[in-house]
Amino acid sequence: MGKEKSDSGKSSRMKRRLKKKAKRILILLVLLLVAYVVLWIATPSVDEYYGDGGQTGVLAGLEIPLLGEGDVVTIHTGFSLLYDEEHEQPRWVAYELTRDEIYGVHERADNFRGDPSISSGSATLDDYRNSGYDRGHLIPAADLPWAEEAMGDSFYMSNMSPQDPAFNRGIWASLEAVVRNFASKGGAVHVVTGPILTDGPYKTIGENKVSVPNFYYKVVLDYTEPEKKMIAFLLPNEGSRARLERFATSVDEVERIAALDFFPQLPDEEESQLESSYDISLWDMDEFQASMTEREAYSADSTAFLPARKEPTSLRMLRGAVDSIMVRTKREIKSLVGIFNIPFLTNF
Repeated sequence: MGKEKSDSGKSSRMKRRLKKKAKRILILLVLLLVAYVVLWIATPSVDEYYGDGGQTGVLAGLEIPLLGEGDVVTIHTGFSLLYDEEHEQPRWVAYELTRDEIYGVHERADNFRGDPSISSGSATLDDYRNSGYDRGHLIPAADLPWAEEAMGDSFYMSNMSPQDPAFNRGIWASLEAVVRNFASKGGAVHVVTGPILTDGPYKTIGENKVSVPNFYYKVVLDYTEPEKKMIAFLLPNEGSRARLERFATSVDEVERIAALDFFPQLPDEEESQLESSYDISLWDMDEFQASMTEREAYSADSTAFLPARKEPTSLRMLRGAVDSIMVRTKREIKSLVGIFNIPFLTNF
């Protein structure tokens, strides 16, 4: 009799504990569900993220190439990049460059360092030391004089690629100055630049085996009226005294060689038309030059000088990571439920 009461008491206590545990789990599940719904609503739709063919300037940026499954975009002040762990350098660096930005007054202050944003670890200074190659900026520091943080971020090793010194300090530097002139003349351009990483195997440098590319590309979109236009440049990683016009090509050609899809947010017909050809006569190939006096005068007169990019880098990175995950989730769910034609889910 006593044993039966004891067993009954234990059973009752166990049931109470299980009920409490189940209640806690239920509360946690409700909280998770609420958080998920909030994130789901706040996250841009798949169309908004990648572009629906009629929008520009949406979250990912008009300049961001099409992202593949598992791609993680690293966001820094003034530019974004996709790091390639195999080759220890960016596959691409993308940014919008405006007239206001290039007239910034912050001077270059070399601060080469590893990038803590790269989860696998970026290349290091030691990889380049005594290698015979320059730490070649992909977004040049001279494109980021509008903010000290932007200038500093350009010296992360995740923005570097091994470049022949004659190339980096010669024709590549000239091309960078020409692109700044495009922004000066047109008001704004969207730029994607990087190494060609599809024609290996490559020579490597350093303990991390940083690949030495054979070619570099730069693609430019001027999406301002009255004449929208594109142009691309494909240059070998070597010094050259040839005119830059010799290396001009269509964006389609660089897409084919680099295995990338540029400017996916543009309407398909417009993207196809702009990327298939180029007209060098539409571009002013002079190099941009501005003294500090001219820069100070410009920034003093400009009411819109500093770009609206002052959100803390860590917050932008967190939002970008969350958005990327949620967008991919939405895309997969849409593909699964599309056959059932459920408006609530397919309209997100």
